[in-house]
Amino acid sequence: MKVLYFAWLRSRIGTGMEDVTPPPDVATVGALIEWLKSRSPAHAEAFGQPGLVRAAVNQDYAAPDHAIAASDEIAFFPPVTGGMG
Repeated sequence: MKVLYFAWLRSRIGTGMEDVTPPPDVATVGALIEWLKSRSPAHAEAFGQPGLVRAAVNQDYAAPDHAIAASDEIAFFPPVTGGMG
């Protein structure tokens, strides 16, 4: 599974991308976040406030209960703010 990190998540974790193999019981975006938090103190800090992180699965926005598979690309990024101007 390819995991991508953008903006301040990339800075905190120290990489923009990693290939991970979570255990079989990690089957949703939310479960993946909880598992990633256990990988390092940097991951735990980056995902410490779940409300500040959004996710996309295969380039589509995804809620925490969205199912994931080993072949998916999961991206994590801060909420996008601003408007057209």
